[in-house]
Amino acid sequence: MTTATAEFSTQTHENMPEEMLPHKAGRKLWLPMLLMAIIGFGVGIVLAFVRADAVNSGDAETVAVLGQLVPGFMFIGFATVFAAIAFAVARILGVFREGGSGMQKMAGSEIKTLEMPATGKAFMVLMVLGMMTLVVAVVLHFIVGGAIAADSAWAVDNAETWSIALEGARRFGVSVYLLSIAFGLATIITVLRFQSLRVREIVAAK
Repeated sequence: MTTATAEFSTQTHENMPEEMLPHKAGRKLWLPMLLMAIIGFGVGIVLAFVRADAVNSGDAETVAVLGQLVPGFMFIGFATVFAAIAFAVARILGVFREGGSGMQKMAGSEIKTLEMPATGKAFMVLMVLGMMTLVVAVVLHFIVGGAIAADSAWAVDNAETWSIALEGARRFGVSVYLLSIAFGLATIITVLRFQSLRVREIVAAK
């Protein structure tokens, strides 16, 4: 007889399954990432006020340097707040896996867990790609800003070009990050469907 969860790829465990690496990372890292986001946004906002004052006073060099540092710190904030969301999603998936396994054990049934679906794999790959894109853009902002502060004629002449290019990179990174979060939420839906059918399967077997 076809079981209710036959449409899913599952693993069977004799005992409670160990916590998976993405779930461990989610449990440990979502809060540090959130705190880093708050710091990044805070520093970026302060520097934006300093830059506005420099614009008002006509300090062109400071304006140019902070024109690189402000988006750099702001996108440290964006990179880490998106990371906090992604790690929170991973943590939620870990809680569902642990809770579902515990329920099956208490019911005296064999413990079945869902193998990582394609949406979960896409979630992790796109999260890493989005984070790396934003981190590279931030590092380049700081390099260009440092070169301007060091009176590099090349950096001064090409600052606007770098700003435009890095803005494109930042937008790409944000888009990829948001797509990864969408795949993470889709994975939560898949897990909930599996667990709902698994509960019905256990009840029907009694």
